[in-house]
Amino acid sequence: MTDDKITTVELGDGGPQVGVQGLGCMGMSEFYGDTDELSARETLETALAAGVTLFDTADVYGLGANETFLAPFVGAHRDEITLATKFAIERKDDDPHYRGVRNDPAYIRKAVEDSLRRLDTDVIDLYYMHRRDPAVPLAESVGAMAELVQQGKVKQLGLSEVTGAELREAHAVHPIAALQSEWSLFSRDVERSAVPAAVELGVTLVPYSPLGRGFLTGAFTDAAKELSQGDFRQYQPRFTGDNAKTNAALLEPVHKIAAVHGASAAQVALAWVQQRAQVHGLTVVPIPGTRKSSRLLENVAATRLVLTDEELARLEPIAGLVAGDRYPDMSSTSAARE
Repeated sequence: MTDDKITTVELGDGGPQVGVQGLGCMGMSEFYGDTDELSARETLETALAAGVTLFDTADVYGLGANETFLAPFVGAHRDEITLATKFAIERKDDDPHYRGVRNDPAYIRKAVEDSLRRLDTDVIDLYYMHRRDPAVPLAESVGAMAELVQQGKVKQLGLSEVTGAELREAHAVHPIAALQSEWSLFSRDVERSAVPAAVELGVTLVPYSPLGRGFLTGAFTDAAKELSQGDFRQYQPRFTGDNAKTNAALLEPVHKIAAVHGASAAQVALAWVQQRAQVHGLTVVPIPGTRKSSRLLENVAATRLVLTDEELARLEPIAGLVAGDRYPDMSSTSAARE
C-alpha cells in the first residue's frame, strides 16, 4: 500500500468528484468520550492531504458544536472539499435525553439557515434529511429541500435511513444524490430494499459506521466495561454483556484475513464495505470517523486492499449472526419501516 492520494468517484448523478472514502466528523465533538481539538484539527488536514474530500457533519452533533468546529477548516479549504451536513434530529439544551424528529418545511428552512451560519459558508454541498418522520409527507419535506437548491443554499440532496420505496418516492420529487445508512459487516439492513433502489436511480451509498462504531476493529470487546463515561456505545445493545461476547467471537475470520494481508481488522472491514460497489454495481463512499491522523491514514490505506472471492465468502455469514439491534430504539431507522 502506497501513500498516494485515494482515487475519486462521482457523488450522485452528475455530481462532484470526491475521494472514494470520506470522513465522519461526529466524534470530534461528541458521543465517543473526550476529544482533543488540536488532534482533531490535524486529522482534518491529514485527511485532505490523503485525498479525502467528503467531510460529513450534522446539526445534531454537539447541538451544533461540530458544525462550528468545522467552520475554520471549511473556510480555509472551501473549494477543495465537499461539505455534507444534516437536519431532522431535534435535541433540547435543557433535556439531554430528548430526541425528536422534525421533517416539516418550516423546520427545514430554519435548520439550513442555522447550519449555514455555524459553518460560516453560503452554500452546503450535500444536505441530508437525517431521519424520516412518517407523519410528514415525504413530498413536503423533499419539496422544501428542493427549494433550498433553487435558492442556491444547497447543491445536492441526500437522505439517511430510508427504505427503497421512500428513496424512489423522494427521487421523483427531486434527484437524490446520496443515501447515508449504516452498512458494515455487522449491519446489512440497507441491502434489503435501499441498495437496489439506489442502483436503479444512480444514487451514491454513503455508509456510516462502516467499522461498527469501532467494535469491528477490536478496539473494545465490552463497551460497558472498557469505555469512558459519556461514550454512547455503552447504551447500544450490540456492544455490552452477552451480546458483546457473542459478537466479538464473530470477528475471528476478520482477524485471520487481516493477518494474511498484513493489514488491520479495520482495513479488512473497510475493504469489505468498499467492495460492495462491485458486488452491487453502485458507487460507495464510506465515512469512517476518527480523531487521530494515524487512524485516518490506516483507514484510507484500506481503499487499496482487495479481498478475494474466497475471503468475501468467509465474511458473508457474519451479519446474520450478530446479536442485538443497532440502537436501543430502532423506531426511527429504515429497518422499522421495511
